[in-house]
Amino acid sequence: MSQDKSLEFMQIAMKYLPEAKEQLDKAGVELSMDLIQPFMNLFTKVMQEAYELGLSEGRKEM
Repeated sequence: MSQDKSLEFMQIAMKYLPEAKEQLDKAGVELSMDLIQPFMNLFTKVMQEAYELGLSEGRKEM
């Protein structure tokens, strides 16, 4: 995965982090940077796979 894409995915995650934190707070789950790191890594993997799928599908339509 390119560093540029990884950075873009992290920027997307950070955009929605306040909303996620609010939902977790409502559920009584405390969020810290130590706890969030594994989820950010997972998010990056999911975004990369979704990106690759979209790229592949786009190539099929050409």
